[in-house]
Amino acid sequence: MSLSEARYHDLVDAAQQRIEDAFDDSGLDVDLENAGGVLTVRFANASQLIVSRQPSMRQLWVAARSGGFHFDFDEDEQAWLCDSSGERLGELLERATREQGGEALDFDEL
Repeated sequence: MSLSEARYHDLVDAAQQRIEDAFDDSGLDVDLENAGGVLTVRFANASQLIVSRQPSMRQLWVAARSGGFHFDFDEDEQAWLCDSSGERLGELLERATREQGGEALDFDEL
């Protein structure tokens, strides 16, 4: 069953807010910008992690140094899952943050 547009936007808003909160609470040296549905995390080494909404596909996309990833919300799991690997959004963010920022953050809620 496809997500309604309103539910999709609510889920993306909540995910992006959790991501921002995790970085804000971490003390990791990053710059955060959230504009137009795109959350950009800039690390001290100039690498970026970009989390963007794709409303026409009802997906959440993540661009990291390791590649681009597309996530669908799974109602049964109540989680964003990568459409190619099944990896949870939180797992990818933990890995990307460790690779790009040198520190593992807790994104378990995602």
